Amino acid sequence: MSGPAPEVRAVIDLATANFPPLGTEMTDIAEVRAFFAARPGPAVAPLPVAHVTDTDADGVPVRVYDPGIEQDAPVVLFLHGGGFVLCDLDSHDGFCRAMADATEAVVVSVDYRRAPEHPFPAAPEDAYTALLWAAKTYPRRRIAVAGDSAGANLAAVLTLLAHDRGGPEIAFQALYYPMLDPTRSGASHRDNAQGWFLTADHVRWYWQQYLTSGEDAADPYAAPLRRTGLCGLPPAHLVTAGLDPLRDDGERYAAALTAAGVPVRLGRYDGMFHGFLTMAPHLPEAAAARASAFTALRTALVGRRDAAT
Repeated sequence: MSGPAPEVRAVIDLATANFPPLGTEMTDIAEVRAFFAARPGPAVAPLPVAHVTDTDADGVPVRVYDPGIEQDAPVVLFLHGGGFVLCDLDSHDGFCRAMADATEAVVVSVDYRRAPEHPFPAAPEDAYTALLWAAKTYPRRRIAVAGDSAGANLAAVLTLLAHDRGGPEIAFQALYYPMLDPTRSGASHRDNAQGWFLTADHVRWYWQQYLTSGEDAADPYAAPLRRTGLCGLPPAHLVTAGLDPLRDDGERYAAALTAAGVPVRLGRYDGMFHGFLTMAPHLPEAAAARASAFTALRTALVGRRDAAT
């Protein structure tokens, strides 16, 4: 596979320079978070959304982005990435604003508990609590789940939990470069181990913080690729990046869902790297990919809602 375009290489190099060496020199969580806290904020003004509210979802903090366009707008429950360890409501604020604007949906961003202080299964249980809250707070609305990286893991797990626990009903799942395999067995974990922002050392370190036992690593609620029965899950849109160590995680899951009869759309961007959808302000290719992803999400929710009315 050829390398990225020069402008993509420049963004990768800048992102790498502003990212701590997880799994190598830097392993103390307080040091890692202090590193992130010291980074400069975004240079662009936040996209305006009609109503942005921080609230409590039955004990789980959430931030609600309501574009105020329709009274019965669908809902997207969003789970941020960060390897189950990093990032928060603020780190993905711009992404959620853009999602609410493009999809015309109410976006509920979940501030789930993070590892290592709160290892598995704290994060998926918090996500499920937020899903129950969203279904109760926005009754009779279509609900999708979405997430990037570790958040895409949680979004996928939510579809399993909702299926196994009898609801709430999830209409669609949008999984952006999901982190699904603690064994890191896919070829992309070796092919893209270094040089493309997210590294194999990062991924290994994240899983070490999140899981505390081999039993956890084999649990489908931590590792959805271990799930043997995927029938009856909601339609899915997966986005992968050719230069991402996690590329094969998402593509293997897309294949497993397809084999189970779940409608799947897979978009692979060969010249892109992990996290590229959040780089839309800096890369035209990322902006186009994000617009396509949000269009797919909006079509799945609004189109289905219109068909039901």
